[in-house]
Amino acid sequence: MTGLITGSRVRLRPAAAPDAARFEEILSHPEVARWWADAEEPVAAQVSYLLDPDEGTTTYAIEYDDVGNTAVIGIELAFEEADPQYRHAGIDIAVHPDFQGHGLGSDAIRTLAEHLFTVRGHHRLVIDPAAGNEAAIRLYSSLGFRPVGTMRSYERGPDGSWHDGLLMDLLVDDLVPAAALAGS
Repeated sequence: MTGLITGSRVRLRPAAAPDAARFEEILSHPEVARWWADAEEPVAAQVSYLLDPDEGTTTYAIEYDDVGNTAVIGIELAFEEADPQYRHAGIDIAVHPDFQGHGLGSDAIRTLAEHLFTVRGHHRLVIDPAAGNEAAIRLYSSLGFRPVGTMRSYERGPDGSWHDGLLMDLLVDDLVPAAALAGS
């Protein structure tokens, strides 16, 4: 899965080595690290994985034109399960806090979801925020993602303790149209 994907406000482009410093900055920010940090893996190692992910995973830099300057405001991943019996895709996202709350993360998720549905042929997407990440859960719900269930002790937080995750999914017909969100 390669190439530029254009949303209504953001662009997604495949991540590249020059993104490393910005990705590290985003993942190191306390507001992002509280949800993304890995107790056992330093941020530099996480960034290294993002720039060279496993087969079936694509990392995108989320770009936004901010007052005439193109800025990388976040990171988005697509994971694709190719087994025809279980074919689906997953999404993960981190947006720098300076750009949260302005509809940019929503546009990035919608843009990638539409691409995965229409271009890549998936019928179902999943996302798995921390169960305590209420802002993310509200955002994903506003786009049409529905809770599937709580995954108990799903991920280890930066403090080394285990935290629950919420599995959410989105079927192609569940994606809320962009026009419906614009009016809200």
